[in-house]
Amino acid sequence: MAAIVVVGSLNEDLTVSVSRWPEAGETVFGERLERSAGGKGANQAAAAARLGGEVTMVGRVGDDPAGRRLRDGLSGLGVDVANVAVVHGTPTGMAIVGLDASGGNRIVVLSGANACLESAALDGLDWRGVRVLLLQLEIPLATVTAAARAAHAAGARVVLDPAPAVSLPDELLGLVDILTPNALEAAKLAGREVVDVGTARLVASQLEARGPRAVVITLGASGAVLADGNYVTHLPAPKVAAVDTTGAGDAFNGALAVALAEGQPLASAVIFANRVAALSTTRPGAQASLPDRAAVGSLP
Repeated sequence: MAAIVVVGSLNEDLTVSVSRWPEAGETVFGERLERSAGGKGANQAAAAARLGGEVTMVGRVGDDPAGRRLRDGLSGLGVDVANVAVVHGTPTGMAIVGLDASGGNRIVVLSGANACLESAALDGLDWRGVRVLLLQLEIPLATVTAAARAAHAAGARVVLDPAPAVSLPDELLGLVDILTPNALEAAKLAGREVVDVGTARLVASQLEARGPRAVVITLGASGAVLADGNYVTHLPAPKVAAVDTTGAGDAFNGALAVALAEGQPLASAVIFANRVAALSTTRPGAQASLPDRAAVGSLP
């Protein structure tokens, strides 16, 4: 298999832009509606492939035009989609994305075929040569744990993006090499607010004590906080003019996987991922905004 394996979701995104969020019970007019490729798993696979990573995607889509578009899109980026199977009688997953004038987003996900990605999908996978496994939580938790167990046994590094945030079993956390929550997810996992770099440092250490070998809390424009063994450090992000933050976390994780697969030290990998994530916010869309290596190199 490829050096990077992504086990996760594939969704079609429907994004509606609004000038502001409605209050409870209020109606506001949308400005435009766009259809695009998404899903945390697919976004991370696409991000890694755009940066030159060798990527295999494991997932499920429905027997519908959206599923065919998603598989073809990843394949066109060079991602191996042989393990993205079609589930008959079930629609492809979908995300409804609200995007406000500041570039912030609110997302509702319909799992669809992603809920059908069972642990049996991992049977027969050859983990030889795999250096990094990327996981998220838009598929059944049992499948996430089974994939982490298999990759860990094979000596691959397990990166878990705990989104959307749910309670995580100790077994899974003990299999994770790098846990990559954003501030909101870290707060939910730790039961403690993350409001700035200082609180992120405390929460990163708290989460690391639960089993992962390292924790990276992503802080958007403020970069990331890394807790790795005996130290905790803040790694700033470059300043950019953000227009759409949708998929920035996925860009970060895909870039992190590429850097780790290339043998970069973790801190250097986080710095690279910060740059990729920042650049992804300067264009609209999730997969459509993902930069290639040349674009990242040109960022000041």
